[in-house]
Amino acid sequence: MNYRHAFHAGNFADAVKHTILSRILAYLMRKDAAFRVIDTHAGVGIYDLFGDKAERTGEWREGIGRVMAAELPGPVTELLAPYLDAVRAQNPDGHLRYYPGSPFITRHMLREQDRLMAFELHPMDANRLRENFAGDFQTRITQLDAWDIFGTHLPPKEKRGLVLVDPPFEEKGEFSRMVQSLEKAIKRWPGGTYAYWYPIKEPDEVEAYVKALKKSGIPKILRLELTIRPPSTPPRLHGTGMVVVNPPFVLEEEMRTVLPILADLLSDEGRGQWRIDWVAGE
Repeated sequence: MNYRHAFHAGNFADAVKHTILSRILAYLMRKDAAFRVIDTHAGVGIYDLFGDKAERTGEWREGIGRVMAAELPGPVTELLAPYLDAVRAQNPDGHLRYYPGSPFITRHMLREQDRLMAFELHPMDANRLRENFAGDFQTRITQLDAWDIFGTHLPPKEKRGLVLVDPPFEEKGEFSRMVQSLEKAIKRWPGGTYAYWYPIKEPDEVEAYVKALKKSGIPKILRLELTIRPPSTPPRLHGTGMVVVNPPFVLEEEMRTVLPILADLLSDEGRGQWRIDWVAGE
């Protein structure tokens, strides 16, 4: 599997993932106290949807392209507003060409007192990320293997915030690394919010991941999933998932409003499904 951001920017998985991200940030903004976002696999930050990598797959047309063109129910429009405002901010002429990744969506929503730490392992991507945030004192860019930060960069001094974990799944064992990193992180910062994205390609792998999370003993783990087509043989990406540890208390209700609409909008021939349940707690 290879889910490196540039090839899949703005696809259906991004639309779901970044909707969840924006709702968590919106909740953190309810209090005046500063918070910090730690983005572990940040990519380059922003993507040209007409560039070679994105055009090679064209997945954005069935993702953010559909969302931007849709007439959505009022409550859904309101919940998607922070996310779509961040997209529109990168396309001031009104024509969709540039897609903001999680660092740019986060930065768009930050207030003066908030901070972003973005990590990226790939040297070229890390350099691009630095260039894209040059001169921004609220953002710190570091080239580092994300799996090394959980024992060294937590907790943040603000004691409020989010750790977003969005691996490219270029190597085997990412599901195991996600569980191990969360177990380490929760010991250092039990009150933090953690959002872990994962692809749904082979259901057995996902269920093994969820079982490992249950065995971890970590409380308050919410699972959010959306699939756009049934599983296939040979396996192909057919869904997107995110587990959120210590989620905002409003997140489940908000996603029960949004996910059914996105499942219909983003799916192949109306075959989309969604799922919300508690892996632990509630």
